[in-house]
Amino acid sequence: MFSKNKTRTANIETVIGQNTILKGDVHFAGGLHVEGFIQGNLIANNEEESILILSQKGRIEGDICGTVVVLDGEVLGNLTASVSLELAHHARVKGNISYKTLEMEGGATVNGVLNQLQPTDQLVIEERQPKLGEVSQD
Repeated sequence: MFSKNKTRTANIETVIGQNTILKGDVHFAGGLHVEGFIQGNLIANNEEESILILSQKGRIEGDICGTVVVLDGEVLGNLTASVSLELAHHARVKGNISYKTLEMEGGATVNGVLNQLQPTDQLVIEERQPKLGEVSQD
């Protein structure tokens, strides 16, 4: 899609097909390729380098926190790429983006704030779990 970036050669271990709808948060490590629809947050395991690829027909409604992120589809939510973010021609993002390095192809659109991460920034992923006896507000 873009430059010869060795991180994109990671093994894709999981594929969410074009006719698949997934509702709920997805925690992943390694490679994840999304061609379908996900309604929920995507969170990469911080301990390993991961890659998320969203195809042209793919759509994610939720926040994304990953290491290497390659987008050619639609994202409605905030996005953080701790190593690199590549926005291909058909990429459409409605949300704020934090990245260390960014490649953006002509035709890609972003409706939000772009924020370059500094080397001293550390990503902290917190998930609020209800306490025993507490009722979830979802």
